[in-house]
Amino acid sequence: MNHPVVIIGAGLSGLYAASLLVEHGINCRVLEARDRIGGRVLSIAVSDRAESKQFDLGPTWFWPQYEKVIAGLASRLNLGTFEQYTEGAMVSERSLNGPPQRLVLPEGSMEKSMRFTGGVQSLIAGVEKTLPLGTVELGKRVTSIRFDRIGAITIKTKFANGKKEEVQASAVILALPPRIIAQHIEFSPSLPTDVMTDLLNKPTWMAGQAKVVAVYDHPFWRDAGLAGYATSWVGPLQEIHDASPVQGPGALFGFFGMPAAVRQELGEDQLKEMVIDQLVRLFGPEAKNVRSIFYKDWSNDAETAVEDDSIPLMDFPAYGKPPQWEEWQDKILFAGTETSTQFGGHLEGALQSAEQAVAEVVNLKNNFYRKESDSSG
Repeated sequence: MNHPVVIIGAGLSGLYAASLLVEHGINCRVLEARDRIGGRVLSIAVSDRAESKQFDLGPTWFWPQYEKVIAGLASRLNLGTFEQYTEGAMVSERSLNGPPQRLVLPEGSMEKSMRFTGGVQSLIAGVEKTLPLGTVELGKRVTSIRFDRIGAITIKTKFANGKKEEVQASAVILALPPRIIAQHIEFSPSLPTDVMTDLLNKPTWMAGQAKVVAVYDHPFWRDAGLAGYATSWVGPLQEIHDASPVQGPGALFGFFGMPAAVRQELGEDQLKEMVIDQLVRLFGPEAKNVRSIFYKDWSNDAETAVEDDSIPLMDFPAYGKPPQWEEWQDKILFAGTETSTQFGGHLEGALQSAEQAVAEVVNLKNNFYRKESDSSG
């Protein structure tokens, strides 16, 4: 293994894979098309007097009672965590003809979930700190991967300014959404039909979604005995949760129930106005006093979504690894939450898939040096 292992994608899975490779003493490079790390992890900072609070526009929670990898990683990185606020009544909105219903859920009806004190971006930053300086290379879009007869892997990249570069690799870990891989990267030799079909049929988690966060001076709904949790058949948001930090301002976040095409037709400004109107209906007139409001439509993110992702998921997809194929075997490995069978769509799935990919690389390395030793002996 004379060349580095190249990881394509600097989201959680790609960064964690790099961290694990470094632990094993394996040289690696991480190529990222964006100008930032994190992928679908995106935390927005809002200044609160002397402190800066983080609000997540991507994934928010993890469940340590089931998800042992992320719980262990958070502990090793000394990241602050706290339990999602669920005390009080929920609000349910079924029509505009009457006031929303206030419901008290039975104790234990909501699973305990945890959040990161510094937003999920603190997890990304913590993993990045375990990497040697220069491991992650931003603004490098991979356009093709070529594997020749003598076993050499050549990766072609393109910068935003049009400059191109070729990178040599001993193996490649693809830590990207499957549909992005299938539609944005050219393979030579071509991927088998069943592999390409599998990649194209895996919806990208969150890619059809948009998320909004409304920030307030304090979590006023708690004073009224509300949990900040609401569901709505009216919209524009279909599900709302308390997004407040441990101390400081209050915040509510919600997921939209409308398709991407409708969101794009309405536009961000109108959607924000509709969101505030809905929050007033659900939580009272104080909800109009928004300090800041942030919006992220993942269907507009070209590094996340393709056209087929524009319709929000209604059911949980069947995720897992693509089929194996002989020609590219041991050369191309897959990571990312969509390749995890048990925790697909979760941060835990991104981490577990990275562990599996790195385990395969370590096995390749051991086999390589075993063969070298046998041939020299």
